[in-house]
Amino acid sequence: QEQLVESGGGLVQAGGSLTLSCATSGRIFSTYAMGWFRQAPGKEREFVAAISTTGGTTNYADSVKARFTISRGSAKNTVYLQMNRLKPEDTAVYYCAASSWNSASRTARTDYNYWGQGTQVTVSS
Repeated sequence: QEQLVESGGGLVQAGGSLTLSCATSGRIFSTYAMGWFRQAPGKEREFVAAISTTGGTTNYADSVKARFTISRGSAKNTVYLQMNRLKPEDTAVYYCAASSWNSASRTARTDYNYWGQGTQVTVSS
């Protein structure tokens, strides 16, 4: 069973920044598109960002565009989500996911094959 392990969540004030990390195996990192989703209390899990296998294509939800950046760090088989200008409405559990569709355009939960355990991000006002 492939593993995705998130880290980097925490408590931050509105306007601040956090960087989430997602570590995985070399096989997943090199052959799957990677994405980030989030789930706030009482809400459905929603797409945040995705990056293609090569890192050449990225895709963002409108709500985070221009504030969040997804990237790949090949040396450590890790995907990052840099989150800037955070807002209270960004508060959620953030999940890393891997998609065999190998495309950053995939935004549905069902397009993703493997999931991490999630990391909590709390933004205070």
